[in-house]
Amino acid sequence: MTFWGGRWRDSGGSSRIPVLNPATGSILAESVESSPEQIRAAVHAAAAARGVWNGSSPSERAELLNVIADALEERAEELALLVTDEVGTPIAESRRMQLPTAVHTFRSTAAAIEDLSFREMLGTSVIEHCPIGVVAAITPWNYPLYLAACKLAPAIAAGCPIVIKPSEIAPLAVTVLADLCHAAGVPEGSLGLVQGSGETVGKALVEAAGVDMISFTGSTRTGARIAAQAGRLVRPVALELGGKSAAAVLDEALLESAVRQTVAKCFQNAGQTCAALSRLLVPGHLKAPTEELAVAIAGEYAAGDPRDPQTTLGPLASKAQLRKVRRFVRRADEEGARVLCGGWDLPAGVGKGYFARATVISDVSPEMEVAREEIFGPVLSILAFEDESEALAIANGTEFGLSGAVWAADAGRAMRFARRMRAGSVSINGAPTNADAPFGGFGASGFGRERGRAGIEEYLATRAIHSVANG
Repeated sequence: MTFWGGRWRDSGGSSRIPVLNPATGSILAESVESSPEQIRAAVHAAAAARGVWNGSSPSERAELLNVIADALEERAEELALLVTDEVGTPIAESRRMQLPTAVHTFRSTAAAIEDLSFREMLGTSVIEHCPIGVVAAITPWNYPLYLAACKLAPAIAAGCPIVIKPSEIAPLAVTVLADLCHAAGVPEGSLGLVQGSGETVGKALVEAAGVDMISFTGSTRTGARIAAQAGRLVRPVALELGGKSAAAVLDEALLESAVRQTVAKCFQNAGQTCAALSRLLVPGHLKAPTEELAVAIAGEYAAGDPRDPQTTLGPLASKAQLRKVRRFVRRADEEGARVLCGGWDLPAGVGKGYFARATVISDVSPEMEVAREEIFGPVLSILAFEDESEALAIANGTEFGLSGAVWAADAGRAMRFARRMRAGSVSINGAPTNADAPFGGFGASGFGRERGRAGIEEYLATRAIHSVANG
């Protein structure tokens, strides 16, 4: 179904896309790809609603965001199970992360509105920060609710109409979210949802007449194509793309904690996380104990039914993703790295579904493919360094710059290292990520920021109105 103008409509397309349960390969549902006419209609309705928020105050929009958060919380268990079924995230992880992060995004965006000044004086000039216009938003499958919330919430806060296209791999939870937003009172026309593949529907949405801005989260390759399309159309674009994040351990004092937390960050959501810490950098003399620790901890991640609360490693989201991960592990072996545990075979006891083994690879050098490319699977690479300058060179030695981590007994030393890492987000000694802090990357990880005040500002344009002083 396609949503626009305040109601659900027949998508109008002829292409039917099965939504598969990655744990079993069975069909959960089918979506019908939105036709070009429906895509244009959704954008046209949004363009007609550009001024619909003009009479609303920031506090009224904040109240609406909190109503949406309440609605998500009321259906939290249902949605957690839905995400588990369509993505493969273990249910304990869905309950702990997939739902709470989406709820928090709506609530924190509501709070962030209070920190923004939409109108200020500069001498006799009025400086206004106004809605940028119609947003075309495209989201991926790995965290469907949270990443949709990262676009819907700031668009509502800024007063922008938005048309969103969820991934065709996992569209079900986002469809429910759109329904909740409508029921909460999002003005008619200001929210649209279209369904289908990126190659057809995503491309048509990006190029549709009436779109003023594009916000995309997904792969670097697709993001580059969208940026090229946006450039030709002279439309601003925000991109949150891939990562190949490094965790650097500078001394032995925090080794066990560093390895445990790095493995957890690497294997979260079966490694299907853009900010996954997929490279573990350690001094050469600590490589052997690091390998031993990493293998032992990886052994705690058992593949199994994602609906089982005891499961710690769910399936990958698709057969294509499984093939990609297995190909990376084989390539690492061919290039001379050592596969310490896991590998490219199916996990023991798994007869169906798209499961990959929790894998740790050592003797990895910076030029290897496994150290340079985003894998998006439960694969950790261990790289050794001789001194701090080499560690920094390795950490900054990929085209990506999304996130990173550093461990050192001396907090000042860790801070100095963190400030030299070319990454949009860095954690020191296991500090948890501040969910309200700006999130985004450098280089091939994209540009623009999401979350909190910075996320709202992406959807605002600045206008100066000049007047003659009285008298």
